Amino acid sequence: MNAIKDAIKAGRTVVGTAGSPAVDVALLSDAGFDFLLFDTQHSAFELKQMGAPIAAMKGKKTAPIVRVAANEAYQICFALDAGARGVIVPMVNTRAEAEAAVRACRYYPAGNRSNAGVRGEWGEFPSYRAYMDAVNEELLIVPMIETNQAMENLDAIAATPGVDVLLIGPSDLSIELGVPLDYACDTYQRALDKIAAAAAKHGKTAGMYFIPPGMEANFFVDKGFKFFTMPWGPWAQAGIQSALSGIKR
Repeated sequence: MNAIKDAIKAGRTVVGTAGSPAVDVALLSDAGFDFLLFDTQHSAFELKQMGAPIAAMKGKKTAPIVRVAANEAYQICFALDAGARGVIVPMVNTRAEAEAAVRACRYYPAGNRSNAGVRGEWGEFPSYRAYMDAVNEELLIVPMIETNQAMENLDAIAATPGVDVLLIGPSDLSIELGVPLDYACDTYQRALDKIAAAAAKHGKTAGMYFIPPGMEANFFVDKGFKFFTMPWGPWAQAGIQSALSGIKR
């Protein structure tokens, strides 16, 4: 029903890339990524612009995931009504904030998501209640760990029912730790190890919003991180150059 959540449950590393109204999401959805991440926090695009590109992914295995700009129920509702199969919530610092995000993602009685009819590709169900229960269970819920306060409350956030992934905001976390963008330093790496351990302890997945420039994805996979994005542009360029090199010109 939600292939990306099934993959996470199976312990597989899932890899996504950036999607937006400005790129050909149908093409990217067929490229082999597990998810396309639509960012409405640090981009020029707004939540209600995401409906069309997410609709263009209909029938694709690749899952649309939206990062909202803040832990606000109305923003989460917009993202889900657009058809997101997962929601990333920034700056989650306490268990109470994690619980609020989960409630906003789920229909009553598991949460307080406002009903606007069937939204997204979830299949067919014998009743509307069955649809709501399935979405409550299958939706991917991802709080971001980005601050010292979140690090202090890490175990409680990881233990929150409904949370699937503990997602690091690499740049913000490095700044909070006093090592801005120094992703290779011991201070930062110790924080990563702590997050990976907390996720494993509570049966959750550890993730990175992006792999820092100049660092290898498998370095983080070996540390226990199994959810992250990679830039598609360099790969596409390399593939085009490779194809062109085989043509007599």
